[in-house]
Amino acid sequence: MTEVADERREEKIVEGCQVYAKATERAKQGERTISMDELTGVQALERKHPDLPMQPGHVLRREFEYIRHGTLSWFINFDVVTGQVIEPTCGPTRNEEDALAHLQRLIESDPQVTKWHLVLDNLNIHQSEALVRWIARREGIDQETLGVKGKSGIQRSMESRAAFLHDPTHQVVFYYTPKHASWMNQVEIWLSILVRKLLKRGNFTSLEDLRNQILAFIAYYNVTMAKPIKWTYTGLT
Repeated sequence: MTEVADERREEKIVEGCQVYAKATERAKQGERTISMDELTGVQALERKHPDLPMQPGHVLRREFEYIRHGTLSWFINFDVVTGQVIEPTCGPTRNEEDALAHLQRLIESDPQVTKWHLVLDNLNIHQSEALVRWIARREGIDQETLGVKGKSGIQRSMESRAAFLHDPTHQVVFYYTPKHASWMNQVEIWLSILVRKLLKRGNFTSLEDLRNQILAFIAYYNVTMAKPIKWTYTGLT
């Protein structure tokens, strides 16, 4: 059983690398490749006391006390070809309905795209019943043929739903990273940049302030720092 699991893991890694490698060529044909993930529970923390600025012999000093103003959950799309973040969304929750609404907004943002390639992790909301029904409607597939969630047909399990969503004949194709391999998702690199450059030392006076600062950072990043990731993986022979 372990050997089979390992073999499928390697296959998924190879496929993921191929998705990235083909992204630029596909873009010339009107296709887009997006790496998507969520950043949940982003806290709007306001420092209770002002920072003490740097001085000769002293680093910037910050008081440990802060005021909590709540949290936001973000859905982030990283364009593999341009290196830009497009159509981000945020809200108080991250559930099946939120994920579907976010993906619908992404696809509707560019009706000229001939095909979408979406790289995601194995979270259940990325393989949901609602997502399958949405894709089926887009593809003109009879809803009655999808089966019943947890019982039969395409809707029987997460695995059967994932297989349907991965169908390369669809206009929107989902590619799932192997379990415990979040490093395969390029957007993870961008999220680490966001945390280091803004969230780690940020001061946010409200949820609206948090939202505005993150959106401003995305706009700044897209103009000044965005570039495709040089993707290499040497673990396969």
